[in-house]
Amino acid sequence: SDATEIFSESAARYLDVPGLIGKAYVRYDDGTVGAAYWWTDRNAAEARFNPGWIEGVTEKYGAAPIVEFCDTPVVVDYLTGTIRTTPPLLFRDQDRL
Repeated sequence: SDATEIFSESAARYLDVPGLIGKAYVRYDDGTVGAAYWWTDRNAAEARFNPGWIEGVTEKYGAAPIVEFCDTPVVVDYLTGTIRTTPPLLFRDQDRL
């Protein structure tokens, strides 16, 4: 689909975003698209969703994004078989300690 192609074109840009643990692109039945992001901390998320990012998304898609923040106090991680109450330490973030 068109959304899959558009998402695939931008996905690689998110591999090296500081503090980003994961991003899931979403598409609703009505054609609305978006994404859910998982960050190591709120500061990393706010640094990414700056006015320049909002402007770029607005220009690309013709509508301003809606950015909402929430906490994830408990995460069930099926891949590692763990239950987390804190974000995982990413290997590439170890130099930030």
